[in-house]
Amino acid sequence: MSPMTSRIPDKATVDGLEDRWNEAWEAAGTYRFDESKTREQVYSIDTPPPTVSGSLHVGHVFSYTHTDVVARFQRMRGREVFYPMGWDDNGLPTERRVQNYYGVRCDPTLPYVEGYEPPFAGGEGKSVKAADQQPISRKNFVELCERLTEEDEKQFEALWRHLGLSVDWSRTYQTISPSSQAVAQQAFLRGLSRGECYQAEAPTLWDVTFRTAVAQAELEDRERPGAYHRLAFEPAADMEEATGSYESVWIETTRPELLPACVALVAHPDDERYKPLFGTHVRTPLFGVEVPVVAHHLANPEKGSGIAMICTFGDITDVTWWRELRLPTRPVLGWDGRVLADAPAGISSPEGLAAYGEIAGMTVFSAQKRIVEMLQEAGVMDGDPRAISHPVKFFEKGDKPLEIVTTRQWYIRNGGTDAALNAELVARGSELDFEPDFMRVRYENWVKGLTGDWLISRQRFFGVPIPVWYPVLADGSPDFDNPLVPSEDALPVDPSVDVPAGYEASQRDVPGGFTGEKDIMDTWATSSLTPQIVCGWRDNPALFAATFPMDLRPQGQDIIRTWLFSTVVRSHAEHGTLPWKHAAISGWILDPDRKKMSKSKGNVVTPMGLLESHGSDAVRYWAAAARLGTDAAFDEGQMKIGRRLAMKVLNASKFVLGATGISTAAGSSLAEGLEATAHVTAAPVTEALDAAMLSALADVVDAATKALEGYDHTKALEVAETLFWTFCDDYLELVKARAYDGAAPGEAIDPHAPCSEGAASARAALTLSLQTFLRLFAPVLPFATEEVWSWFQEGSVHRASWPESTPLRTAAGGSSEGAPLLAAAGEALSVLRKVKSEAKVSQRTPLTSVDLLVPAAKASFVRAAKADLLAAGRVETMQIVDTEAALEPGVDGLVNEDGAPDEIADPTVMRTENALLAEA
Repeated sequence: MSPMTSRIPDKATVDGLEDRWNEAWEAAGTYRFDESKTREQVYSIDTPPPTVSGSLHVGHVFSYTHTDVVARFQRMRGREVFYPMGWDDNGLPTERRVQNYYGVRCDPTLPYVEGYEPPFAGGEGKSVKAADQQPISRKNFVELCERLTEEDEKQFEALWRHLGLSVDWSRTYQTISPSSQAVAQQAFLRGLSRGECYQAEAPTLWDVTFRTAVAQAELEDRERPGAYHRLAFEPAADMEEATGSYESVWIETTRPELLPACVALVAHPDDERYKPLFGTHVRTPLFGVEVPVVAHHLANPEKGSGIAMICTFGDITDVTWWRELRLPTRPVLGWDGRVLADAPAGISSPEGLAAYGEIAGMTVFSAQKRIVEMLQEAGVMDGDPRAISHPVKFFEKGDKPLEIVTTRQWYIRNGGTDAALNAELVARGSELDFEPDFMRVRYENWVKGLTGDWLISRQRFFGVPIPVWYPVLADGSPDFDNPLVPSEDALPVDPSVDVPAGYEASQRDVPGGFTGEKDIMDTWATSSLTPQIVCGWRDNPALFAATFPMDLRPQGQDIIRTWLFSTVVRSHAEHGTLPWKHAAISGWILDPDRKKMSKSKGNVVTPMGLLESHGSDAVRYWAAAARLGTDAAFDEGQMKIGRRLAMKVLNASKFVLGATGISTAAGSSLAEGLEATAHVTAAPVTEALDAAMLSALADVVDAATKALEGYDHTKALEVAETLFWTFCDDYLELVKARAYDGAAPGEAIDPHAPCSEGAASARAALTLSLQTFLRLFAPVLPFATEEVWSWFQEGSVHRASWPESTPLRTAAGGSSEGAPLLAAAGEALSVLRKVKSEAKVSQRTPLTSVDLLVPAAKASFVRAAKADLLAAGRVETMQIVDTEAALEPGVDGLVNEDGAPDEIADPTVMRTENALLAEA
């Protein structure tokens, strides 16, 4: 027996299918990508590389299942599916996990220790304060990052395999691997040569905990308590002279600790209250520095007193004012978030210097508290602070509010400062097929709202090095304006270790020598190149030609502004095209309180227990029941329904294979099972009920195909599942006796023995239906469907062709009465069951005589199924009453089997036009 076939079990179960079939799929190479295929034959998927920083949660299972349904459908449609898996293993989340896991922190000044072992392992280090974490060299820290991510990646892969992702596991990648680093560095160097990558010293959003720059796309607003402080700025001599007034100018601020960084006051140019003050000066309280009063349209007359202080820098608006009004810089905060030891330029009076000395070295919180005390003591603050709640900007992975400090950083042009490029990137978004389409507006709003270019440098340790060095001038300072770059064939390089061409290692960090760039790239600067990484842009031209641009980018809605947009930016710059044709955007998983599940909120559910208790098919069913772009509740009840469906697939299939005799043949050998299947399905479908089943199934195939082509897996599952339950609950019961052709149910059937025409028709319809349902369900229920397929078919159902409606319609003889006939027959069977239930007798109890009242529109359908109704309902005689005819004057409404008028067997029988009724 081949590894893709198995015996029909005595008792079917979904338990244990995952391990067995994953092993078989791997051995057979079921999902292995064939590189010999051309671009027209390939469907390529840019699979999201999950961040390796702990464990996956049920939200990952939700969205990755959606992708896998697409992959399986496209594979069955005849496309060669390129479906790799990656791990996003560099960046701040990994560094934070390593710090907590091992109780260490990186100190780049320390030497490397051979064979270093950390003080903790397994998360015990999480309780160690940051200041008490054991400092280690950069190389030792990176080694620990690599060690931990390798273990995490093994767990991630095990979970994905258990879920049944049809990934080509020979094509995994890491964003920190040498090959990925080379791709990221090559793209950077080419962007540098084209002027798209550049460095500048400028105000930078800064996370004081991680001590690194942060990009605009990584920001999030969090509501935080604060307070307005009303402060008095005394007029300088020119203001008194211009206005003849000695009154103070009152401002309201939430950041009084930034008073020493104040460089101006600003009001709206049309604000009549302050127009006379423009061009004059005031003196800052406590520090006595003269600053101008200026006008700018961003000042809000309705906010506070209508005039604000500009500090370098309190927020992004300060940066805009500073840049456009060409104001001086007076930095007061350092990289650690503390007030700098030295007072900024402008503070020169003894009183001002003394005031500054009171806060030097303090945290922002402590400095604000002391400043307020000094303002109150000096009598230049009006009353007590007024408490408010307001949005404060945070790094999305940070714990403290962001500050703005002036630093030298690397940027990539992304349309934030270039209107023409911005328009081009908006146009790229209009070319992309968003699934669902309403997600497009999120992309457009983000691009149109950009205020600066993409800051990609990070002052961290575990990431892709920025591949440049700088000459060291005679005074020992780096020459940042003339970076030294490696050749592309030398990549990847680490400037902190490697030496640029033309220099020797002994010349590092000495005048006349060189120094290496210490910063690394933002993790998105690598992740934005996943199409180039997986498709072989740098080292496999043939693969790149066969897979790029890719067909699909599946991802979450919250990273449209980061991953999706940044990937579009890189592909637009490097290739002049979109990186993919479609973007499938998943919704969020909501907890019982209707809040988004996320690690930061602590409300996530880890998935392995769910997969083990309910079965992977059941969890996949829950995920597939939610459409793209739609938030879904975490619901174990849906998983239980999914498990029931998977079990029904197994049990209904066993019945079909038994009733057709295929199980008897398949029990001997696969070859005999295949031959029996071909023999059974070759029989003509002669019965109306069988033709109706196949006709209805053909309609479902068309609907499911159209839905999946439109990335609506939920609709495809819905239509297939609805008919499948009709197939199980009604059709199987109706044709069971006919299919067994006089044999007792469960008795071994010889598929080659002579049988009645009706039995042959039933067996053909049953087998064709089973083959079709298995393929319809395969993308969502890969384990149960593969199990059944192996009982009587060759190879894998996941390499079988997707069902088509034409063969089913041909077998049905062109019948178009599928759904109505099935529904009417099902209603009639239900009525017969109800009669027995209400009489509190077994369904096996025979009925001597039945008068069945049927609306005229359904009467012909019920008559077509009468023989099967008699058998399924154990009815000896049945009269079918056409209720509309019965209600016409002079017509008794009864017809016998040849359509001639018949006598009413029971004059008291009930009549209705709205339902099928029976009296027995």
